[in-house]
Amino acid sequence: MAEEKIDLKKKLLEPRATEKSYLEQTNRIYVFPVKREMSKQAIAKMVEDEFNVTVTDVRTLTRKGKATKYSKGKHAYPGITHRQDKKLAYVRLKEGNSIRVFDEPEDNKTSAKEAKKAEKQAKKADKNAGKENK
Repeated sequence: MAEEKIDLKKKLLEPRATEKSYLEQTNRIYVFPVKREMSKQAIAKMVEDEFNVTVTDVRTLTRKGKATKYSKGKHAYPGITHRQDKKLAYVRLKEGNSIRVFDEPEDNKTSAKEAKKAEKQAKKADKNAGKENK
């Protein structure tokens, strides 16, 4: 059994931070790139151990590596090689559990609207300061 030979302590999981994975988080689904040899049970155990959450479902997909052409010189016959296959795991967590991927620390957190508002106020203050000096 290959999944028993994988050392869980050496693996550091990091969820993918993409737009698609961000949308999946609304359903408590997180996307992790994993090794091709890992089983669903090993993936679930690894996520539970690393993030202290409860996994309810694991779905995996393997993306086939793209074919790429190469040449060994100007007149050599070009060959075709393939990039490595990639495996992704879609992990659903129990309701109430979450993993921080995109969140900032609470003390530094400001919304985009508040930042724009502060920027506009600073510009207005600069314009008003220029008019008063004239």
